Amino acid sequence: MNDKLLPDHHDSVMQRIERDLLDSYDEELEMEIDDERLAGGGEAGTEDGLGRQTYFRELLRLQGELVKLQDWVQFHKKKVVILFEGRDAAGKGGVIKRITQRLNPRVCRVAALPAPNDREKTQWYFQRYVSHLPAGGEIVLFDRSWYNRAGVERVMGFCNDAEYEEFFRSVPEFEKMLIRSGITLVKYWFSITDDEQHLRFLGRIHDPLKQWKLSPMDFESRRRWEAYTKAKEVMLERTHIPEAPWWLVQAVDKKKARLNCISHLLTQLPYEEIEHPSIVLPERTRNPEYTRNPVPASMYVPERY
Repeated sequence: MNDKLLPDHHDSVMQRIERDLLDSYDEELEMEIDDERLAGGGEAGTEDGLGRQTYFRELLRLQGELVKLQDWVQFHKKKVVILFEGRDAAGKGGVIKRITQRLNPRVCRVAALPAPNDREKTQWYFQRYVSHLPAGGEIVLFDRSWYNRAGVERVMGFCNDAEYEEFFRSVPEFEKMLIRSGITLVKYWFSITDDEQHLRFLGRIHDPLKQWKLSPMDFESRRRWEAYTKAKEVMLERTHIPEAPWWLVQAVDKKKARLNCISHLLTQLPYEEIEHPSIVLPERTRNPEYTRNPVPASMYVPERY
């Protein structure tokens, strides 16, 4: 079948493609509705915030650049590691979702490690993170990272003073070693205020779709706000090195934080658009002897919508 000979068919195909494109954009709208369900966000945004139209326009533009970055990383076999750190409910997961939303999961993946098991506790501290590092042509986003030792482990007493000090002696050398191996390392700290974290926790408590995000550790972190602040300050002071500096993201406004973080990330790699050969969809081979076997109606999912 040749679309050039059938303009009506061609128009219907293009309309279907356009509808599918709009459906994919609706995925982002669904996430925004979920974010704002209890907040009652309006079209115009707040006085100091972004209007919804501006936010979506900029987000889609930046996601288009992320696709170019992905192609460049894959084509040149680059290795990229991005760390996302910050207090609970600071918005790390939200920006990670927007970064990965339109990317190939075989190229860009997320590492979100659980608490170490008994065996891992006996390993070299960095060992369980090393297995998640990228090969050539890959991007790995760490949703929390080896900096757990400088934060939650320190505050909650999960490591002793000797282990804590050894971490600070080791981590600059560890990161320099990663960079010498050809890895690009970018580190983000998402910063929110005391009041903002309080409001976000209340939102999770009262939202049945987000209660799963809460854990006893979250409540402890809330109670120990000042201890976490001191731990963060020490961490930034002792691990902000020229080879792998920290970048702080003002994250009280979620939408601004996402756009600012993605925009900044794009400046950290000298990517360029990769030219791809034109794609021609081949004609389907049709065999006149082929007969499709019927499928029992009982196998189909009920069409309730």
